[in-house]
Amino acid sequence: MLNAAPVLDVILNYSYLVSAVLFVFGLRMLSNPETARTGNIWSGVGMLLAMTVTIILHRNNEGRPIPLFNVYLIIGTILISSYIGIVIARKVRMTAMPQLVSFFNATGGLASALVGFSEYSKNPDIAEFVTLSGIVVGMVTFTGSMMAYGKLEEKVKNIFSPVMTWINIALLLILISCVGFMLALPLTPEVKIIMMYILTAFSFIYGITFVLPIGGADMPVVISLLNSFSGIAAALAGFIYSNQAMILGGILVGASGVILTLLMCKAMNRSLLNVIVGSFGGGSSMSGVEGNIREISLSDTAVLLSYSQKVVIVPGYGMAVAQAQYACNELTKLIEEKGAEVKFAIHPVAGRMPGHMNVLLAEADVPYEKLVEMDSINPLLPETDVVLIIGANDVVNPAAEEDPASPIAGMPIIRAHTAKNIIVLKRGMGKGYAAIENNLFYKDNTRMLFGDAKNTLQKLVNEVKNV
Repeated sequence: MLNAAPVLDVILNYSYLVSAVLFVFGLRMLSNPETARTGNIWSGVGMLLAMTVTIILHRNNEGRPIPLFNVYLIIGTILISSYIGIVIARKVRMTAMPQLVSFFNATGGLASALVGFSEYSKNPDIAEFVTLSGIVVGMVTFTGSMMAYGKLEEKVKNIFSPVMTWINIALLLILISCVGFMLALPLTPEVKIIMMYILTAFSFIYGITFVLPIGGADMPVVISLLNSFSGIAAALAGFIYSNQAMILGGILVGASGVILTLLMCKAMNRSLLNVIVGSFGGGSSMSGVEGNIREISLSDTAVLLSYSQKVVIVPGYGMAVAQAQYACNELTKLIEEKGAEVKFAIHPVAGRMPGHMNVLLAEADVPYEKLVEMDSINPLLPETDVVLIIGANDVVNPAAEEDPASPIAGMPIIRAHTAKNIIVLKRGMGKGYAAIENNLFYKDNTRMLFGDAKNTLQKLVNEVKNV
């Protein structure tokens, strides 16, 4: 009688290959806002295929399928978690999207750590390096992401101290030494289990201390880095189970996260090491800025916008907080009806997560072609009649170019100060996420329009209609 196990293995492996192809195509489509939603669907189908064939076709070393009770447990868990995910996705505010991403990273890291923890507890000799690495990376991802979540919710304060750097170095050396000790010495299974608990505890602590000193302005980079860690942890879990789908999916997430992290570091003119140990964004604020603050009225703003030929809007986190993207799009349409060309200037680290402003404006149906990246918009700004800044701060701060002593010195910015007129829409004179003064507010060509972004833009829409 023909043994069906090899045939099932072939079908399973080819199904994983199809899943991997769907992952790659989905990830590729995520690079463009117009195809991002379709890319998510393709990737989701790939994951659904991988889970389905695993449940149906997977066999253990003895050739036995997954026990029926476990199948029911897996399906039940998937259904319950899917329902929770749908509810969260529908209710989460756009301003809370970075927190949601951090939470997702945390759950992924914890799941991978538990896989390693469970398998090592049953068999300490199973692929020790991969398993121990999975525990470390997964646990660091879990606690680090939860710390990032707490910072974004403003429930956790930064600790900016040189001592934290030395604590982190010490903890990292302990983790490396602990893994090396477990791999190099012929320990008994009992001692290995005890060492695993110690390793887990130190990984838990290191995830906290790793994120604790990192300043607010670097949080988008940290979120991206932790997302990469969650992918690496998933890949390590895949190696433990020899599951090609987990390995490929984890590698794709990890690699894309690393690439995005490095691109964001480049956009801030900083190295990844500098982000991790530099405590950027939490230093002392600048002082001694010379100049006067000049305000502008709603009616004057409406007139200036109505008779401009070129207008550039710079969105920031303040616009997300005020949920002003819809009013902003309405204002854009009115200005265009009066003959102006309107573009949106997007800084790579605007907001609190990668692509935050792109998602925010897409939600309000702002055409994708109006979103222009920093490097492309900067040469156009000297010929721009009005730059309207809505809730952005650090990404337009000329101190990055003018003050070598500034914490953001050398960081590429949207050079709004080179435009003919700048209007800054803000609630007050509060500092940005980097906690430093903004030189732009004191420029001769800058006017401040104080007020809540949403309410002010709605009033501005009515003023423009009457011009």
